[in-house]
Amino acid sequence: MYEIFRSDCIEWLSSCRPHSLHAVCTDPPYGLIEYSSKEINKLRNGKGGVWRIPPEFDGKRRRPLPRFSVLTLIQKKAICDYFQKWATLLMPALAPGAHVLIATNPLLQSHVYYGSISAGLEPRGTIIRLYHGFRGGDRPKGAEREFPDLCVGPRGNHEPWLLFRKPISERTVAQNIRKWGLGALRMLEGEKPLPDVIPSFKTPQKERKIVDHPSLKPQHLLRIFCRALLPKGGIVLDPFMGSGSTIAACNAVGVDSVGIEMDEAYFNMARKAIPLLSSLYPGFSGQSLHIKENEKVAIEEPEQLILLEESGNYNI
Repeated sequence: MYEIFRSDCIEWLSSCRPHSLHAVCTDPPYGLIEYSSKEINKLRNGKGGVWRIPPEFDGKRRRPLPRFSVLTLIQKKAICDYFQKWATLLMPALAPGAHVLIATNPLLQSHVYYGSISAGLEPRGTIIRLYHGFRGGDRPKGAEREFPDLCVGPRGNHEPWLLFRKPISERTVAQNIRKWGLGALRMLEGEKPLPDVIPSFKTPQKERKIVDHPSLKPQHLLRIFCRALLPKGGIVLDPFMGSGSTIAACNAVGVDSVGIEMDEAYFNMARKAIPLLSSLYPGFSGQSLHIKENEKVAIEEPEQLILLEESGNYNI
């Protein structure tokens, strides 16, 4: 079962009942400005703003990416301040021992991190999503031919997800699990602990055909996360729901969830997309790091086609 609300998550959390939420899994606007009304309108118009609208390359048009390198020191401090305020409001709504998993960016993760821990969330490590990305690796702007063998930053092939936990209320984790059902992560099938590095891939075209959100994460990854965060059941919150992919993953895994999204267009996307996304890959509920052979996923990359096989290997 799931509920979705069109609202500002700050306002929604301000009236949330204490101890009513049991986990958070979210991909927030960690640069803040990229999903402001001003910047979203520029993105939808395909011109200007913080979103880099890439040209066609080898007959293919790459997806737009927000340029976090252009943020000022004041804007970066605002990120830390915002997540401190957000986490401060979130803390009372979480039951003791609840985990919070937040997608970030290598350039901005420290600001999200410090804002979150300053509100009282305990850091519990980072889960790295490995995938074939196209962020970074650019030659010096305006001097690409002059310096063809130089790049101004490494090519991004990972995405950090920061893991936090609300402090337990009992003397031990075991006692907290008995009282609240929280404090630990659910293992993968075969009693395998959730690893802190997960091979992933670009979001499949079959998912993007359902909903074309600029930050759509693959169901494969989100189902693994949503299953792991609730060891004994409860409610997962996505306070920055976007197109509803996390809510769809919760629905597929069989856990209850709540989604919050303030943009009207994305909220309407989510209403239609959630049942369609959750119906994909029947039988895969995040219990392993790979999708079974009869549910293999074909992923179109700009340069190659990747098949995720039962072995978990990438066959290129």
